[in-house]
Amino acid sequence: MTVIFDQDKKDLRLVSEKARHPEKAHRPDTPLQRKPDWIRVKAPVSREYNETRAIVREHNLHTVCEEAGCPNIGECWTKAHATMMIMGDTCTRACSFCNVKTGLPGQLDAAEPENVALAVAKLGLSHVVITSVDRDDLADGGAAHFAATIDAIRRHSPKTTIEILTPDFLRKEGSVERVMMSPPDVFNHNLETVPRLYLTIRPGARYFASLRLLQRVKDIDPNAFTKSGLMVGLGETREEIMQVMDDLRVAGVDFLTIGQYLQPTRKHAAVDRFWTPEEFAGLEAVARAKGFLLVSASPLTRSSYHAGEDFARLKAARAASR
Repeated sequence: MTVIFDQDKKDLRLVSEKARHPEKAHRPDTPLQRKPDWIRVKAPVSREYNETRAIVREHNLHTVCEEAGCPNIGECWTKAHATMMIMGDTCTRACSFCNVKTGLPGQLDAAEPENVALAVAKLGLSHVVITSVDRDDLADGGAAHFAATIDAIRRHSPKTTIEILTPDFLRKEGSVERVMMSPPDVFNHNLETVPRLYLTIRPGARYFASLRLLQRVKDIDPNAFTKSGLMVGLGETREEIMQVMDDLRVAGVDFLTIGQYLQPTRKHAAVDRFWTPEEFAGLEAVARAKGFLLVSASPLTRSSYHAGEDFARLKAARAASR
Protein backbone atom coordinates (compact mmCIF):
# COMPACT_ATOMS: atom_id res chain seq x y z
CA MET A 1 0.00 0.00 0.00
CA THR A 2 1.14 3.53 -0.76
CA VAL A 3 -0.19 6.43 1.27
CA ILE A 4 -1.11 9.47 -0.82
CA PHE A 5 -2.21 12.83 0.55
CA ASP A 6 -5.36 14.03 -1.15
CA GLN A 7 -5.11 17.81 -1.42
CA ASP A 8 -8.85 18.22 -1.98
CA LYS A 9 -10.19 16.14 0.88
CA LYS A 10 -7.29 16.99 3.20
CA ASP A 11 -7.05 13.42 4.43
CA LEU A 12 -5.07 10.27 3.75
CA ARG A 13 -6.10 7.77 1.13
CA LEU A 14 -4.72 4.27 0.81
CA VAL A 15 -4.14 3.41 -2.82
CA SER A 16 -2.93 0.00 -3.86
CA GLU A 17 -0.94 1.26 -6.84
CA LYS A 18 1.22 -1.81 -7.10
CA ALA A 19 -1.82 -4.07 -7.42
CA ARG A 20 -3.69 -1.89 -9.91
CA HIS A 21 -0.80 -0.48 -11.95
CA PRO A 22 2.37 -2.59 -11.63
CA GLU A 23 3.84 -0.96 -14.73
CA LYS A 24 3.64 2.46 -13.03
CA ALA A 25 4.96 1.46 -9.60
CA HIS A 26 8.53 2.62 -10.22
CA ARG A 27 7.72 5.80 -12.09
CA PRO A 28 8.60 9.06 -10.37
CA ASP A 29 5.69 10.82 -8.73
CA THR A 30 4.00 13.55 -10.74
CA PRO A 31 2.61 16.68 -9.06
CA LEU A 32 -1.03 16.85 -8.01
CA GLN A 33 -2.74 20.15 -8.64
CA ARG A 34 -5.55 21.40 -6.43
CA LYS A 35 -8.87 21.15 -8.26
CA PRO A 36 -10.72 24.38 -8.95
CA ASP A 37 -14.16 24.94 -7.45
CA TRP A 38 -15.97 24.28 -10.73
CA ILE A 39 -15.10 20.57 -10.76
CA ARG A 40 -15.81 19.68 -7.14
CA VAL A 41 -18.59 17.14 -6.57
CA LYS A 42 -20.50 15.87 -3.56
CA ALA A 43 -19.77 12.46 -2.06
CA PRO A 44 -22.31 9.77 -3.04
CA VAL A 45 -24.59 9.11 -0.05
CA SER A 46 -28.16 8.75 -1.36
CA ARG A 47 -30.42 5.74 -0.84
CA GLU A 48 -30.79 5.37 -4.63
CA TYR A 49 -27.00 5.28 -5.01
CA ASN A 50 -26.78 2.38 -2.57
CA GLU A 51 -29.63 0.55 -4.33
CA THR A 52 -27.79 0.81 -7.67
CA ARG A 53 -24.60 -0.41 -6.03
CA ALA A 54 -26.44 -3.40 -4.56
CA ILE A 55 -27.80 -4.44 -7.98
CA VAL A 56 -24.33 -4.19 -9.54
CA ARG A 57 -22.90 -6.36 -6.75
CA GLU A 58 -25.77 -8.86 -6.92
CA HIS A 59 -25.00 -9.64 -10.56
CA ASN A 60 -21.21 -9.67 -10.06
CA LEU A 61 -20.65 -6.82 -12.50
CA HIS A 62 -17.97 -4.20 -12.96
CA THR A 63 -18.65 -0.56 -13.79
CA VAL A 64 -16.37 2.02 -15.33
CA CYS A 65 -17.94 4.46 -12.86
CA GLU A 66 -16.06 2.74 -10.03
CA GLU A 67 -13.00 1.35 -11.80
CA ALA A 68 -12.09 4.65 -13.44
CA GLY A 69 -13.04 6.77 -10.43
CA CYS A 70 -15.62 8.86 -12.30
CA PRO A 71 -16.47 12.10 -10.47
CA ASN A 72 -20.12 11.85 -11.57
CA ILE A 73 -20.85 8.50 -9.91
CA GLY A 74 -22.97 10.02 -7.14
CA GLU A 75 -25.26 11.85 -9.54
CA CYS A 76 -25.53 9.03 -12.07
CA TRP A 77 -26.05 6.15 -9.64
CA THR A 78 -28.70 8.14 -7.80
CA LYS A 79 -30.58 7.97 -11.12
CA ALA A 80 -29.67 4.25 -11.53
CA HIS A 81 -27.45 5.12 -14.52
CA ALA A 82 -24.53 2.74 -14.10
CA THR A 83 -22.15 2.23 -17.03
CA MET A 84 -21.38 -1.48 -17.26
CA MET A 85 -17.79 -2.53 -17.95
CA ILE A 86 -17.63 -5.98 -19.50
CA MET A 87 -14.85 -8.55 -19.97
CA GLY A 88 -13.47 -8.20 -16.45
CA ASP A 89 -11.76 -5.47 -14.49
CA THR A 90 -8.21 -5.90 -15.84
CA CYS A 91 -7.01 -4.12 -18.99
CA THR A 92 -4.19 -5.27 -21.26
CA ARG A 93 -3.22 -1.66 -22.02
CA ALA A 94 -1.37 0.75 -19.73
CA CYS A 95 -2.63 4.21 -20.68
CA SER A 96 -1.12 6.90 -18.50
CA PHE A 97 -4.45 8.65 -17.85
CA CYS A 98 -6.59 5.67 -16.81
CA ASN A 99 -7.21 4.21 -13.35
CA VAL A 100 -8.55 0.84 -14.54
CA LYS A 101 -6.37 -2.02 -13.31
CA THR A 102 -3.75 -3.31 -15.76
CA GLY A 103 -2.33 -6.79 -16.14
CA LEU A 104 -3.17 -10.20 -17.60
CA PRO A 105 -6.96 -10.68 -17.59
CA GLY A 106 -8.72 -13.95 -16.80
CA GLN A 107 -11.06 -15.86 -19.07
CA LEU A 108 -14.26 -14.26 -20.26
CA ASP A 109 -17.29 -14.92 -18.07
CA ALA A 110 -19.80 -16.65 -20.33
CA ALA A 111 -22.63 -15.64 -17.98
CA GLU A 112 -21.72 -11.94 -18.08
CA PRO A 113 -23.92 -10.89 -21.05
CA GLU A 114 -26.97 -12.40 -19.33
CA ASN A 115 -26.05 -10.87 -15.97
CA VAL A 116 -25.64 -7.44 -17.55
CA ALA A 117 -29.03 -7.80 -19.21
CA LEU A 118 -30.69 -8.83 -15.94
CA ALA A 119 -29.16 -5.86 -14.14
CA VAL A 120 -30.28 -3.47 -16.88
CA ALA A 121 -33.83 -4.81 -16.58
CA LYS A 122 -33.79 -4.58 -12.78
CA LEU A 123 -32.50 -1.00 -12.91
CA GLY A 124 -35.26 -0.15 -15.38
CA LEU A 125 -32.90 1.66 -17.73
CA SER A 126 -34.35 3.31 -20.82
CA HIS A 127 -30.78 3.82 -22.14
CA VAL A 128 -27.66 1.92 -21.13
CA VAL A 129 -23.96 2.39 -21.88
CA ILE A 130 -21.77 -0.71 -22.15
CA THR A 131 -18.00 -0.30 -22.19
CA SER A 132 -15.08 -2.66 -21.60
CA VAL A 133 -11.44 -3.03 -20.77
CA ASP A 134 -9.06 -3.54 -23.68
CA ARG A 135 -8.61 -7.25 -24.36
CA ASP A 136 -5.66 -7.52 -26.74
CA ASP A 137 -5.30 -11.16 -25.60
CA LEU A 138 -8.52 -12.17 -27.39
CA ALA A 139 -8.52 -13.03 -31.11
CA ASP A 140 -11.42 -10.65 -31.78
CA GLY A 141 -10.64 -8.15 -29.01
CA GLY A 142 -13.94 -9.09 -27.37
CA ALA A 143 -16.19 -8.16 -30.29
CA ALA A 144 -18.35 -11.29 -29.98
CA HIS A 145 -18.77 -10.62 -26.25
CA PHE A 146 -20.02 -7.12 -27.02
CA ALA A 147 -22.48 -8.56 -29.52
CA ALA A 148 -23.68 -11.20 -27.04
CA THR A 149 -24.25 -8.50 -24.42
CA ILE A 150 -26.24 -6.36 -26.85
CA ASP A 151 -28.34 -9.39 -27.85
CA ALA A 152 -29.05 -10.30 -24.22
CA ILE A 153 -30.19 -6.76 -23.39
CA ARG A 154 -32.46 -6.74 -26.46
CA ARG A 155 -34.10 -9.96 -25.23
CA HIS A 156 -34.71 -8.78 -21.67
CA SER A 157 -35.33 -5.06 -22.31
CA PRO A 158 -36.43 -4.61 -25.91
CA LYS A 159 -37.32 -0.95 -25.38
CA THR A 160 -33.94 -0.03 -23.89
CA THR A 161 -31.61 1.82 -26.24
CA ILE A 162 -27.99 0.66 -26.16
CA GLU A 163 -24.80 2.68 -26.45
CA ILE A 164 -21.44 0.94 -26.58
CA LEU A 165 -18.02 2.44 -25.87
CA THR A 166 -15.53 0.06 -27.44
CA PRO A 167 -11.78 -0.44 -27.54
CA ASP A 168 -10.02 0.15 -30.84
CA PHE A 169 -9.85 -3.59 -31.75
CA LEU A 170 -6.33 -2.86 -33.01
CA ARG A 171 -5.12 -5.51 -35.47
CA LYS A 172 -8.29 -7.57 -34.94
CA GLU A 173 -9.67 -7.99 -38.45
CA GLY A 174 -13.43 -8.31 -38.68
CA SER A 175 -14.11 -7.19 -35.10
CA VAL A 176 -16.07 -4.04 -35.93
CA GLU A 177 -18.08 -6.01 -38.46
CA ARG A 178 -18.88 -8.62 -35.79
CA VAL A 179 -20.15 -5.98 -33.37
CA MET A 180 -22.27 -4.36 -36.06
CA MET A 181 -24.04 -7.66 -36.71
CA SER A 182 -25.83 -6.84 -33.43
CA PRO A 183 -25.94 -3.10 -33.97
CA PRO A 184 -26.14 -0.77 -30.99
CA ASP A 185 -28.09 2.48 -31.08
CA VAL A 186 -24.86 4.47 -30.57
CA PHE A 187 -21.32 3.33 -31.37
CA ASN A 188 -18.76 5.25 -29.32
CA HIS A 189 -14.99 5.05 -29.44
CA ASN A 190 -12.92 7.75 -27.77
CA LEU A 191 -9.86 9.30 -29.38
CA GLU A 192 -9.03 10.62 -25.87
CA THR A 193 -6.31 13.10 -26.87
CA VAL A 194 -4.51 14.77 -29.77
CA PRO A 195 -2.16 12.67 -31.96
CA ARG A 196 1.01 14.38 -30.69
CA LEU A 197 0.37 13.01 -27.18
CA TYR A 198 -0.47 9.41 -28.09
CA LEU A 199 2.98 7.96 -27.34
CA THR A 200 2.88 9.21 -23.76
CA ILE A 201 -0.86 9.20 -22.99
CA ARG A 202 -2.25 6.31 -25.05
CA PRO A 203 0.85 4.35 -26.09
CA GLY A 204 -0.92 1.09 -26.99
CA ALA A 205 -3.24 2.80 -29.47
CA ARG A 206 -2.85 4.45 -32.85
CA TYR A 207 -4.65 7.69 -33.64
CA PHE A 208 -5.49 6.94 -37.26
CA ALA A 209 -6.56 3.37 -36.42
CA SER A 210 -9.11 4.82 -34.01
CA LEU A 211 -10.33 7.27 -36.64
CA ARG A 212 -10.61 4.45 -39.17
CA LEU A 213 -12.67 2.37 -36.73
CA LEU A 214 -15.24 5.16 -36.42
CA GLN A 215 -15.29 5.63 -40.17
CA ARG A 216 -15.73 1.88 -40.69
CA VAL A 217 -18.90 1.92 -38.58
CA LYS A 218 -20.33 4.50 -40.99
CA ASP A 219 -19.19 2.42 -43.96
CA ILE A 220 -21.17 -0.53 -42.61
CA ASP A 221 -24.24 1.52 -41.71
CA PRO A 222 -24.37 5.16 -42.87
CA ASN A 223 -27.35 5.72 -40.55
CA ALA A 224 -25.51 4.56 -37.42
CA PHE A 225 -24.95 7.15 -34.71
CA THR A 226 -21.24 7.49 -33.91
CA LYS A 227 -19.64 9.29 -31.02
CA SER A 228 -16.16 10.08 -29.73
CA GLY A 229 -14.62 11.89 -26.79
CA LEU A 230 -11.59 13.97 -25.85
CA MET A 231 -9.91 14.91 -22.58
CA VAL A 232 -8.26 18.29 -22.18
CA GLY A 233 -5.65 19.34 -19.66
CA LEU A 234 -2.84 17.05 -20.82
CA GLY A 235 -0.80 19.66 -22.66
CA GLU A 236 -2.73 19.88 -25.92
CA THR A 237 -3.29 23.18 -27.70
CA ARG A 238 -6.60 24.62 -28.84
CA GLU A 239 -5.43 24.39 -32.45
CA GLU A 240 -4.68 20.68 -32.04
CA ILE A 241 -8.15 20.07 -30.63
CA MET A 242 -9.70 21.83 -33.60
CA GLN A 243 -7.70 19.60 -35.97
CA VAL A 244 -9.04 16.52 -34.15
CA MET A 245 -12.55 17.92 -34.60
CA ASP A 246 -11.93 18.20 -38.33
CA ASP A 247 -10.62 14.61 -38.47
CA LEU A 248 -13.70 13.35 -36.66
CA ARG A 249 -16.00 15.18 -39.02
CA VAL A 250 -14.21 13.64 -42.01
CA ALA A 251 -14.91 10.26 -40.38
CA GLY A 252 -18.59 11.20 -40.14
CA VAL A 253 -18.78 11.27 -36.34
CA ASP A 254 -22.07 12.72 -35.10
CA PHE A 255 -21.48 13.43 -31.41
CA LEU A 256 -18.41 14.83 -29.63
CA THR A 257 -17.80 14.95 -25.87
CA ILE A 258 -15.01 17.01 -24.30
CA GLY A 259 -14.14 16.90 -20.59
CA GLN A 260 -11.37 17.79 -18.17
CA TYR A 261 -8.69 15.20 -17.44
CA LEU A 262 -8.44 14.42 -13.73
CA GLN A 263 -5.29 12.73 -12.50
CA PRO A 264 -6.04 9.46 -10.62
CA THR A 265 -2.73 9.16 -8.70
CA ARG A 266 0.78 10.61 -8.62
CA LYS A 267 1.92 7.76 -10.89
CA HIS A 268 -0.40 8.87 -13.70
CA ALA A 269 0.09 11.67 -16.20
CA ALA A 270 0.04 15.06 -14.52
CA VAL A 271 -2.64 17.65 -15.21
CA ASP A 272 -1.06 20.34 -17.37
CA ARG A 273 -3.84 22.80 -16.56
CA PHE A 274 -7.54 23.03 -15.76
CA TRP A 275 -9.60 24.47 -18.61
CA THR A 276 -12.23 26.96 -17.46
CA PRO A 277 -15.98 26.61 -18.07
CA GLU A 278 -15.72 29.55 -20.48
CA GLU A 279 -13.06 27.75 -22.50
CA PHE A 280 -15.24 24.65 -22.69
CA ALA A 281 -18.11 26.78 -23.95
CA GLY A 282 -15.78 28.11 -26.64
CA LEU A 283 -14.79 24.57 -27.70
CA GLU A 284 -18.45 23.59 -27.87
CA ALA A 285 -19.26 26.56 -30.11
CA VAL A 286 -16.40 25.69 -32.48
CA ALA A 287 -17.43 22.02 -32.63
CA ARG A 288 -21.03 22.91 -33.41
CA ALA A 289 -19.86 25.23 -36.18
CA LYS A 290 -17.85 22.35 -37.66
CA GLY A 291 -21.02 20.34 -38.11
CA PHE A 292 -21.36 17.87 -35.24
CA LEU A 293 -25.01 17.04 -34.59
CA LEU A 294 -24.41 17.20 -30.84
CA VAL A 295 -21.60 18.45 -28.60
CA SER A 296 -21.19 18.11 -24.86
CA ALA A 297 -18.25 20.09 -23.48
CA SER A 298 -17.78 20.91 -19.81
CA PRO A 299 -15.27 20.19 -17.04
CA LEU A 300 -17.28 17.19 -15.78
CA THR A 301 -18.38 15.82 -19.16
CA ARG A 302 -17.63 12.13 -19.58
CA SER A 303 -18.59 9.71 -22.36
CA SER A 304 -21.61 8.27 -20.59
CA TYR A 305 -22.63 11.36 -18.59
CA HIS A 306 -26.31 12.14 -19.32
CA ALA A 307 -26.10 9.63 -22.17
CA GLY A 308 -29.82 8.89 -22.27
CA GLU A 309 -30.87 12.53 -22.48
CA ASP A 310 -28.14 13.14 -25.04
CA PHE A 311 -29.33 10.27 -27.23
CA ALA A 312 -32.79 11.82 -27.40
CA ARG A 313 -31.21 15.14 -28.35
CA LEU A 314 -29.01 13.40 -30.93
CA LYS A 315 -32.01 11.81 -32.66
CA ALA A 316 -33.86 15.13 -32.64
CA ALA A 317 -30.85 16.93 -34.12
CA ARG A 318 -30.60 14.43 -36.98
CA ALA A 319 -34.32 14.70 -37.71
CA ALA A 320 -34.08 18.50 -37.76
CA SER A 321 -31.11 18.41 -40.15
CA ARG A 322 -32.97 16.43 -42.82
